[in-house]
Amino acid sequence: MLSESFNIEAPNYLSKESAVLIYARQDAQCIDCFQASLPVHYRYHRPHRKDGDTLIVINNPDLLMYCDQEFPVLKCWGQSEVAAPCALKSEEMCRWKNMQYKSIRKNLTLQVPVGLTIHTSLVCSVTLLITILCSSLILVAVFKYGHFSL
Repeated sequence: MLSESFNIEAPNYLSKESAVLIYARQDAQCIDCFQASLPVHYRYHRPHRKDGDTLIVINNPDLLMYCDQEFPVLKCWGQSEVAAPCALKSEEMCRWKNMQYKSIRKNLTLQVPVGLTIHTSLVCSVTLLITILCSSLILVAVFKYGHFSL
């Protein structure tokens, strides 16, 4: 669940950081385990002058636990700090406790390939050439096999 609307196709230099809420499901094979998946979409980056890679750092997430008044074992109802939707498709807000946990890694770093600025003219020229060629082939096919009636 995204906290705000955003353009997924916007390049990284025109986009801003956003918060994502992920609701975990209990693992069928482990009673104390939960599973969650995070879809990642790499955004377009500006081309670099020398290095063809950029590094993206994904910070460790906040782990929120729902504090239910009827489940006193958690004893976190009085300490609930964060207001968030109760469920994935719910507009009702619940109080959640920000839990402490030990992370295996400090942060996750992803290496993403990016274009090089020295290739700009080559890429633009080839793209223009292919566009003209394909458009010409489409026009030839339309005029040769198309049936026009006015």
